[in-house]
Amino acid sequence: MQSTLAIESVLSFPIPSKVEFAGQTISLERYDMRERFDREQIVIAYNHSVSLLHIKRANRYFPIIEPILKQNGIPEDFKYLAVIESNLDFRALSVAGAAGLWQMMPKTAEQFGLEVNDEVDERYHIVKETVAACNYFKSAFNKFKNWATVAASYNAGMGRIYEELDKQHANEAFDILLSSESSRYVFRILTVKQFLENPKAFGYQLKRDDFYPTISTKEAIVSDSVVSWSAWAIRFGINYSHLKDFNIWLRDRELTNPNKKEYIIQLPEKGDLIYNSTKIKIHNPIWVTL
Repeated sequence: MQSTLAIESVLSFPIPSKVEFAGQTISLERYDMRERFDREQIVIAYNHSVSLLHIKRANRYFPIIEPILKQNGIPEDFKYLAVIESNLDFRALSVAGAAGLWQMMPKTAEQFGLEVNDEVDERYHIVKETVAACNYFKSAFNKFKNWATVAASYNAGMGRIYEELDKQHANEAFDILLSSESSRYVFRILTVKQFLENPKAFGYQLKRDDFYPTISTKEAIVSDSVVSWSAWAIRFGINYSHLKDFNIWLRDRELTNPNKKEYIIQLPEKGDLIYNSTKIKIHNPIWVTL
């Protein structure tokens, strides 16, 4: 007797004629714009494990990122840049040495005010790195006057984009020939925006309890050296692993702190370390579809 295999349909998704990014209407009617968008749309639709994590992590990190963008006059759509940079993995470290949610290289991070050394690496400090990214965006916008081109420059570099715009007699990043990675970059942002604005349209369905609960923290100030962060954590009733989860920017087991700099350490509330579904907060109701 011949068995029958159940085969699920594999679908291609509609390609919009235009999309919005940072207040700019971007036409997708030109053949290359349409096909570049479609490629990234297919990737995000069928990369199920990563795309599911995008939704869950966005629920935790967008509430942190969005107010900082607003305070700095950066369009909210730039939060999607963080998604494609790191998959919103706060531990992310690339083979090239880029780190954190915004994947900053050490020199760029230092240029925009972050401390980067063997003991403290503020590229992993979500708030401080987001502020540094905003300062980059403002600097790039002063040069290009176009937010989509600013986004492209975050991948290719301001100097490279400026040079290619000049050499290729173009006005924006969509119209210049770049490496494959850089050419795809802004389209990845555009498609992850479309995805996170309506995951159900791509077949993704989540219940409220699928999301992660909010874990409250309290602050402790350190302005001296710390011989052992493990011993320090125990004094506050948590373990070293949990200390690092909420302060991954602490990169060593000790802090010499010769200049007596003041650091704010986040301490998780012990009662929140145990899963409690009543503490799940949904940032965007459209993410809950079941």
